[in-house]
This record gives sequence, C-alpha cells and structure tokens, in this order.
Amino acid sequence: MRYREFGKTGEKISILGFGCMRFPQIDGKIDEEKTVKMVRYAIDNGVNYIDTAYPYHNGESEIVVGKILKDGYRERINLATKLPSWEINSREDMDKYFNEQLKKLQTEQIDFYLIHALDKSLWDNLVENNIFDFLNEIKKSKKVRYVGFSFHDKYEVFKEIIDAYDWDFTQIQYNYLDEEYQAGTKGLEYANKKGMGVIIMEPLRGGKLANNLPNDILEIINKPNTKKSPAQWAFKFLYNKPEIGIVLSGMSNMEQVVDNIRICNEDGEADSMNLENERVIESLRDTLKSKIKINCTDCKYCMPCPNGVNIPACFECLNNSSMFNDIEGIKNNMYKYLIEQYADASKCIECGKCEKSCPQHIDIINKLKKVKETFK
Repeated sequence: MRYREFGKTGEKISILGFGCMRFPQIDGKIDEEKTVKMVRYAIDNGVNYIDTAYPYHNGESEIVVGKILKDGYRERINLATKLPSWEINSREDMDKYFNEQLKKLQTEQIDFYLIHALDKSLWDNLVENNIFDFLNEIKKSKKVRYVGFSFHDKYEVFKEIIDAYDWDFTQIQYNYLDEEYQAGTKGLEYANKKGMGVIIMEPLRGGKLANNLPNDILEIINKPNTKKSPAQWAFKFLYNKPEIGIVLSGMSNMEQVVDNIRICNEDGEADSMNLENERVIESLRDTLKSKIKINCTDCKYCMPCPNGVNIPACFECLNNSSMFNDIEGIKNNMYKYLIEQYADASKCIECGKCEKSCPQHIDIINKLKKVKETFK
C-alpha cells in the first residue's frame, strides 16, 4: 500500500480510502458477511481510511462500520463520517446527530469529521446556527481529531468556505471528466495551497468511467503500449497529482477491493505520467464528453422520489443510449424494466423535491422530460 502525508495534519494516510456507500446488499439491506470480509481485507492490506456518513444505506452504513471495526480493527484505521448538514436547524441539532453517530459507530472519537455536501444555502444556514462553535467544541473535547467538509457547488463558494475557518481537509468530486466541475482543479490547488488535505470522491463517476464503455473508448486504452483497465486509467490520472491525498472508492464486491489495491500499488506514484499517458487521458476525456447527456453520478441524493420515479436509473438509460448509440436496446431492456416498476420518467409530477437535493444541481424535471421523449 502507498501512503502520503495528508496536508497539514501530518498523518500518513493510504492513498486508497474505502467509501462505505455502496456495500453489497441482500433484499435492500447490507450483506454484512460480505461487507465485513471486504473491509477487513482492505485494512489487512494497508487501507487505513474508512469513510461513511449519516445517510449512507438509509442510516445502516455507520452501524455496520461500527461492527466491522471491532476485534482491534478500529485502532488500525482513520475513521471518517459526516454531519448531515441538510438536517440542521439549530446548534443543538449538531450535537444530537454527532452523539448519535458516535453510538452507531461504537467509538469515542472520530478521526476525520466532515460537514456533508456543502453548497451556498446549506453553508449560510450552518453559519447562522453557529457551526464554528460546534467545530471548535468537538476538536477541543478531542472527540474529533480533524475537521473538514465535502463540497458540491461552484468554485467561488468553495473558496468562501475555505477562507471562513481553519479547516484541516476537504473532499471534492474530481476525475478526468470533472476537472472544471464544481471545485475543480482550481479548488484542488487552492485547498492544497492552504495546507489542507484533499480527498477525492467519484473517481470513476459512479462507475461510469469503468463499466460498459463503448468500443471507441476500449480501442484507446487497449493499444499494446498503453494497455490498462478503464478503472486503472481513471485512478492513475488522480494518483499522479501530488495535491491529492486520498482517493475514495465505493467498493461493492471483493473483486473491486482486490483490483483497487493492485492499481494503487502499481499506479499510485505522484508525477508518474508521461506524455503518452497524458494523451491517452485527453483522448478518453474528449471521446466520453461528446457522449454524456446528463451529469449524474448516481449518488441517489434525489431519492426517494415521492411519486416513485427512479431518477438515477432514468438518467442512466438516457446516457447509455447516447454513449452506446442504442436507444432501442435500452428502451426494450433497462427502460422497459423501469416502466414495469412504475419508476419511469412519465411518473414525474414536477414537485421539485429532487432538484433541491441534487448535489450536481441538475435540472432534473426537464431532463426527465427528455428521457420520456427519447423512450416514448
């Protein structure tokens, strides 16, 4: 396993972090047996950063992580979780959720505590409700070692939040398709300049940079002198940047865990990309950007829809039909299934609840209309 010094914290953290929002499931619940084996295998092979959050798996993730970290595993890792910023209406709410999380995780201390999914409106509300007092208190009490925030808004808002407090670290969405999206490269560099550790989420864009890629993409990466898996190229792009401390991966099966650890060891060195590598990334970026219709990462923050629409699945259908030039195939398989489940785009009643929750700020109502028109 490779490690980097994580910003001004000075901690040596594995460059691969285990994201706990996509655990394997059985009948809608976490498959605990498989999950315990996966996470403990990762820890046994050097991963020392475990990232969960209050809403993951409908609140079940923190509970399962608490069980996983028994038997001496808690002492071997850095544990991260997040304050559900959208639930905060008072200073007391912050303490309530934080104390609940400590109980669920069966721990007396959180190593890395984040304010979750910040945008301008959520941040303004937190400032009104004395977030700075809360942050100072949890650090003073030593119930938290380091404080940071995850982010989903424009660069200008990112800079405003960074400048408002002495943060230890931050977490941003970043991959070779999203260099200018949200905080972007400018945000990455600004946080690094401030001495903050930087964590990357969505390195594979919800798996879209690794799975079911079209032939023209596979041709780019399967040349004998540049052959690597799609996931390996995506991670190599990130690991190449010395400003990045940790890359989170929401792993769903043991094969992904083993492969990600291998990639980390083979391609985890900073400043290791040559000109040929950079040309491959540029070609992948340009080809994929020309195909994607909706900037959805399948985070499911828009779910559940009050009227039953499976919004991420609808968008996946539209993107796949575009990327693979296969409207009829998608219509007769993936989208047909949504119709059978009463979860297709035609069920949208335009209530707008989803748009308020979307960290990507997607114009969901109009995009669902596009889905409906495409597969009518």
